[in-house]
Amino acid sequence: MNFKSVMLSIQGWFDTSLKEKNLKQGTIHWARVFIFILVHLSCLAVFWVGWSFTAVFTAIFLFYLRMFAITGFYHRYFSHKTFKMNRFWQFIFAVLGNSASQRGPLWWAGHHRLHHRYTEEQQDPHSPIQHGLLWSHVGWIFYSDNFKTDYESVRDFAKYPELLWLNRHDNIVPICLILILFAVGTLLENYYPDLHTSGMQLVIWGFFISTVALFHVTFSINSISHVWGTQTFQTEDKSRNNFFLALLTMGEGWHNNHHYYPRSASQGFRWWQIDITYYLLCFLEKINVIYEMNKVPLELKKGKLPAQKNN
Repeated sequence: MNFKSVMLSIQGWFDTSLKEKNLKQGTIHWARVFIFILVHLSCLAVFWVGWSFTAVFTAIFLFYLRMFAITGFYHRYFSHKTFKMNRFWQFIFAVLGNSASQRGPLWWAGHHRLHHRYTEEQQDPHSPIQHGLLWSHVGWIFYSDNFKTDYESVRDFAKYPELLWLNRHDNIVPICLILILFAVGTLLENYYPDLHTSGMQLVIWGFFISTVALFHVTFSINSISHVWGTQTFQTEDKSRNNFFLALLTMGEGWHNNHHYYPRSASQGFRWWQIDITYYLLCFLEKINVIYEMNKVPLELKKGKLPAQKNN
């Protein structure tokens, strides 16, 4: 490997368009597998940095903040357009979602739209029925054919240059989050020593532990929610409602509901189906951050509305 190829590889981690041009199709991207494993192994550094209430609180806070950005905006906004918001807030929540290290908003939404278009078919990028549970949970991410953003599927959002830039440079925001956590932790260590935290402790808890937990809770919707749970509605797929996953994912576990009527901003169709993401979206609608939010139709609650497809 010469110097030029090394530099191109490094640039590819910051500019995904360069890597898209050089990836061989039909292969596993082992460099990404290595980084994914390294992120998991970094959590073991907790035995070195220790813990504090500040660090644990930071991990929990960033877990739920970024989970909301994924569920409310990467999923219900960019993927399904269940509400509207202005361009400023659109970018802010895209940045928050990007900080979860689950690629850019256009990549995420493009693949999710493919999932709905071809659910449980061969073209579905992460169907456990077609490809197995492990592949649907995490393996599909490392497959070179899934690395590219399907811009054709997200033409409605690909017209915004700021989203294109964020999608193209999808590692910059997570790196910035790491640097911010280190800086804040270092300042707290020096000026508020009674908090018993440090720069590295906040990085390990606030980024690595929080992000790994976020990975697997989010990924479980692609895998577990198509295998285990109940089917309230008859759909042409294996989507399931799973109460436990609904609690962990702030409402995404009502997956059979979602596949039956993906146009709704709410995925809990019954009063007892807890959907924290929807409750927070209602609050944002009250303060005019978002507007024209699609609610669950009364006809659906009465069982008189047919299932939607490809939305």
